[in-house]
Amino acid sequence: MAFPLIECVPNFSEARRPEVVEAIVEAIASVNGIRILDRHSDLDHNRTVITFVGPPQAVEAAAFQGIAQAAQLIDLEQHSGEHPRIGATDVVPFIPISGTSMEDCVQIAQRLGQRVGDQLGIPVYLYEAAATRPDRRNLEDIRRGEYEVLKQEIASDPDRKPDYGPRQVGPAGATVIGARPFLIAYNVYLTTDDVSIAEKIARSIRHSSGGLRYVKALGLLVNGHAQVSMNLTNYKKTPLAQVFDEVCAQAEQHGVRCTGSELVGLIPEDCLLQAGRHFIKKEGKSAGVPRPELIRVAVQSLGLNQLYPFKPEEKIIENRIPDPRPLIEMPLSGFVDETSSNSPAPGGGSVAALCGALASALACMVGQLTYSKKGYESVSEEMKKLCEDTQEHKDFLLCAVDDDTAAFNRIMAAFKLPKKTDEQKAERKQAIQAATKEAIDVPLSVLRRVHAAMPLVEKAARQGNQNSLSDAGVAAGCSRAAAEGAWYNVSINLAGIKDPAYIQETGAEAQKLLDEVKQTADDVAAFVTQTLKGQQ
Repeated sequence: MAFPLIECVPNFSEARRPEVVEAIVEAIASVNGIRILDRHSDLDHNRTVITFVGPPQAVEAAAFQGIAQAAQLIDLEQHSGEHPRIGATDVVPFIPISGTSMEDCVQIAQRLGQRVGDQLGIPVYLYEAAATRPDRRNLEDIRRGEYEVLKQEIASDPDRKPDYGPRQVGPAGATVIGARPFLIAYNVYLTTDDVSIAEKIARSIRHSSGGLRYVKALGLLVNGHAQVSMNLTNYKKTPLAQVFDEVCAQAEQHGVRCTGSELVGLIPEDCLLQAGRHFIKKEGKSAGVPRPELIRVAVQSLGLNQLYPFKPEEKIIENRIPDPRPLIEMPLSGFVDETSSNSPAPGGGSVAALCGALASALACMVGQLTYSKKGYESVSEEMKKLCEDTQEHKDFLLCAVDDDTAAFNRIMAAFKLPKKTDEQKAERKQAIQAATKEAIDVPLSVLRRVHAAMPLVEKAARQGNQNSLSDAGVAAGCSRAAAEGAWYNVSINLAGIKDPAYIQETGAEAQKLLDEVKQTADDVAAFVTQTLKGQQ
């Protein structure tokens, strides 16, 4: 798991008044943890697109601030522009980047939609993955007739009833809020200036022509070279590497080659890691590979350095925000010293996550020392797979070291919210409950991941290189410590939850996971102890 990060790309119906755009940007950026990545204003469209990223809770709050500010400053009765629109804040998509899911973004869209409707009196329609009806998945369908038609139909036409908010529009119009995958703008260049070849390849790979799902493609002539220009609308279901391989295969059929590729804009780290694993496997080197090496392999194999230098610090979206992993980037001595300080964080939750990461790392080491060794040929492939899986578990658990501390800090921030009015008290209470559930989610995710990794630790002990048996035993001990530590943190935070059903369900899951990890850890410990004594 990477640190929780969500992107939001709201579109505002204003570009000709810079002071208005600046006020909206400032409202968004005022939320702690938000990083503005880009803003683009088109005067003809009279529209501004702002791209920002941050932790889920911060992104949700920042989006509301932007919508509220736009509602005060933009009057659609006075607005004109080439781009279709129904609102001052026209559309607000949330995109999961790392450590988050599409369902997380759907829930944010729903919460934000209700808040905008209730507090700002703006009609809200949900679209894409958050849509409540099939005919509202596409933005174009919701925006039919634009603001001018919507204000005439919203009160009487059942099809125009909003998901949240009133059945009437004011000067701020309506807003469309939703969740969608990250869109990757990706171009591949060919060793020819014959644009017809690029057009044929584009036609064969784009989904609308019967090609790859989630791929839109055109053939263009750019700087004297034929280019296959693509938008990948769901890289998790149609991976970047698969698209590149298909373009290369098609190019060879036309007697040309791919000279390199480029990204227009940013890319999630996970997309490159996915590509790196793909190319590593093609080379037959499927054992666990650290993240930096996977990214290097992906960049080299995709030819992203052929045309322009590819700088991970600039092109990978996670690298464009302040370091969200200050603890795991510390020297080991620094982390230990920080843990021993009088600050309550990092505490037991972070240490439990670190124990889990060390357990997976040790299991991976045993696998690395097994799959290529003489005498272990029969388990070679199993050990390669073990190395891959334990690397992923290790990365997830490492990030959870910082996630746990961040979750604790959010609880503290919620308790510091104002409570002078009844409304403030209610918002503070709700924020405390939400932050407490986040503080439960992190150790619960650690417990789930340690549970998932436990069979690999056992396999490393029973089938791995016997010269590393003691290392597998230590991995089992670390796994047990990680699971117990995570359980402690789930339990202590459950005491602050007011929802009995949530307490029952979460507590039961945590106990079951802990019991199973402890049983497997005890079995491994017994096996290691008996084997080592037998060797004496």
